[in-house]
Amino acid sequence: MAIDVKAYKKRFLDDQNPNINLVPFIDILFTIMIFLVVTSNFSAVDTPTQATDSGATGKPNVTDVSGDAEYYVVPVANLHKVTVNGVDRSDAIAGGAVGVQAKVIDEGQISIKPGEIIITTPNGISPDKAVQRPRM
Repeated sequence: MAIDVKAYKKRFLDDQNPNINLVPFIDILFTIMIFLVVTSNFSAVDTPTQATDSGATGKPNVTDVSGDAEYYVVPVANLHKVTVNGVDRSDAIAGGAVGVQAKVIDEGQISIKPGEIIITTPNGISPDKAVQRPRM
């Protein structure tokens, strides 16, 4: 009786190849996804109808909550231009932010666009007083 070494070696090597079953992995992945979707909150903080009903203007009311500071830092990503009443005040930019006077925030118009701030001041405030370079 001869020993069949080749058949034994083939059967031994076939048993050594790992078989990965992906079904439990996919089940766990879908379970986690369902959990995240169910527990997530998709409601908006302030809808436009709520803002118009409550009289909100979309800008912070600085004097109500911030204390007695005269200027407040307004950071904008990639800020490169600041215009106050048509006057370029880009020299007041420091570290991607600019200091805006509290009265201008409360009573003026501030339009923030990507990389740019356009400010219209109330009567009696010059562009030099409305915007200052923040001290970092």
